[in-house]
Amino acid sequence: MQRISVFDMLKIGVGPSSSHTMGPWRAAERFLGELQAARQFDDIGGLQIDLFGSLAKTGRGHGTDRAVLMGLMGADPATCQTDNFGTLLERVRAAQTLTLLGRKTIAFNPDVSLIFHFDQTLPYHPNGIRLTAYLSDGDSVSATYYSVGGGFIVQEGEMPSAAMSVTLPHPCDSAEEVLKQCQTHGLALWQMVLENEQRWRPESEVRQKLQILWETMLDCMYRGCHNTNATLPGGLKVVRRASRIHDHLMGDALYSTPAEWLERLQARTFSFQEMVRWVSCFALAVNEENASYGRVVTAPTNGAAGVIPAVLMYYVSLHKADDDHIARFLMVAGEIGSLFKKGATISAAMGGCQAEIGVSSAMAAAALCECLGGSVEQTLMAAEIAMEHHLGLTCDPVGGLVQIPCIERNAMGAMKAITAASIALESQPQDAKVSLDAVIQTMWRTALDMSDKYKETSEGGLAMAISVNLAEC
Repeated sequence: MQRISVFDMLKIGVGPSSSHTMGPWRAAERFLGELQAARQFDDIGGLQIDLFGSLAKTGRGHGTDRAVLMGLMGADPATCQTDNFGTLLERVRAAQTLTLLGRKTIAFNPDVSLIFHFDQTLPYHPNGIRLTAYLSDGDSVSATYYSVGGGFIVQEGEMPSAAMSVTLPHPCDSAEEVLKQCQTHGLALWQMVLENEQRWRPESEVRQKLQILWETMLDCMYRGCHNTNATLPGGLKVVRRASRIHDHLMGDALYSTPAEWLERLQARTFSFQEMVRWVSCFALAVNEENASYGRVVTAPTNGAAGVIPAVLMYYVSLHKADDDHIARFLMVAGEIGSLFKKGATISAAMGGCQAEIGVSSAMAAAALCECLGGSVEQTLMAAEIAMEHHLGLTCDPVGGLVQIPCIERNAMGAMKAITAASIALESQPQDAKVSLDAVIQTMWRTALDMSDKYKETSEGGLAMAISVNLAEC
């Protein structure tokens, strides 16, 4: 099994989709990097991009075409300006040129050289992209990549990299192995994860990177809760709701930064109904930003990016958690996510929304349970409960946009995570009839049984029940 870091499962990116936006973006970056390494970059005279399977069927609504161009231009999704992302394709079309990595300009017409193969799917994975460079000597170089969920990409024929094959002190490929490692070495789950992470980077860097992830989540929630744009981009004209809910709940409190906003929230007391509304507000805020090409933390995907921030914000606001407990939360969440990636999938194109919302809910449930004092057994149980009640969830984005039903599903996933953690904390794990490993295996079998029309193709479910003008999307 590949070794997966917390920072592989939780990473900073740009919406609206980790598989359809971030994966193709990274594929474009890698392709040009390989041409540079082969000393062929300066000889590029033209490019062609071919999108297959789900990348073709819902690529326009997911911003795949724009993401590939951003990768070719050398933009970093963690730091680039996102304000003009939505109009990028139109600007390239008008200029009929593309500047590769910010330094080599070539003629490029996206209407001719960016091809959506709606009727073709490559054999390895539904999310396929092929990039071809035409060189000045008349030769060409081509490479095929697969976007396998969560921003992960696999090049056709490649073996796992050395970075993914490090030797960890506590290697775990299943929940049973997680429990055994923790029991054998007398570790809490977060402690086990921290010891593993230090094989990639020093503890100080681990904590610094976790803090950056949290600050990015907080900033995203803050933006979404204060964004007054009436509707989301795309032909559906979905109305934003997070800011309206937020203003009603927040009242006339004064603040000017995300940190001050958090302080005001931590100073409040919440009724049960208010907390339910706040959690929903946080989740909606993130995924409205995601749908608007905003910067989010892929957790473990962009389509499910609102679940973990909403549950973490619930914990931070209600329990006045400090940076150390936030780091523990994120480490546990990342470890649980890696079990699903290794044992099943986090790609909606492979497993439907159980692979996105279900996994993120399980990650959040486990993290919350651990931070509220749950044992390792209870933490794993919380993840199991959350996923058990997401099994079979379809991915049917209306109009190919990550909006309906995707945004509301994040609020539902967050609430399920909190409920799952609460049940696990009041339970005796030895009495449980279903293990986390059994649920992961069941999820994968369910994914294999599901019709492809329910796997991020917009060919089934709600996508067929609602009439939209796809040309506008």
